[in-house]
Amino acid sequence: MYDPHTHSFITKVWLEEGDPEAGRATWRGMITHVPSGERRYLSKLEDIAAFIAPFVERMGGRLSSTWRRKQWWSRLGRRARDKARR
Repeated sequence: MYDPHTHSFITKVWLEEGDPEAGRATWRGMITHVPSGERRYLSKLEDIAAFIAPFVERMGGRLSSTWRRKQWWSRLGRRARDKARR
């Protein structure tokens, strides 16, 4: 039975080997909202919270202004990096 006040998510995370000389690896992942099947691929672990946040807000949950600002700056930085790659 579907309960609109409860949301389930399946999250898979893995570590991708990066440049062996630099000794860096990158976290990757995928999160799926079970009831809707909506899915997002992740390039940072912080993307998990960003994916879940709208569902929490629709249930009446409130996110702190600090968290919102951090997410905004993160998206802004990502857009700038994507634009620089083009």
